[in-house]
Amino acid sequence: QVQLEESGGGLVQAGGSLRLVCKGSGVSADSNSIHWYRQSPGKERVLVASVVAGSPSVSDFVKDRFSLSRDWKGDEVNLQMRNLEPEDSAVYICNARTPWGTEYWGQGTQVTVSS
Repeated sequence: QVQLEESGGGLVQAGGSLRLVCKGSGVSADSNSIHWYRQSPGKERVLVASVVAGSPSVSDFVKDRFSLSRDWKGDEVNLQMRNLEPEDSAVYICNARTPWGTEYWGQGTQVTVSS
């Protein structure tokens, strides 16, 4: 059974940092793509960062502040967020996608950045 669990969210002041962790069971970044999305109230879900074929990438709109890493066992994908802005406030959600197109979603972790 595949499970994705996010952690590391919370309340932080503008300019602060957070490290989000997506821990997978039954799924590995070695053979699947892993993605971080975020969604704010009333807005569409937006792709923030991905690990595809083992290679990390970060969306352009946060590229200068966010970075992605994975542990050597491949079951954790970490999103390091620096210099956070109030506009970064959202629920951050982990997604895993198999080569056959099956998708799994975590419950999300709330990030709130105060000004």
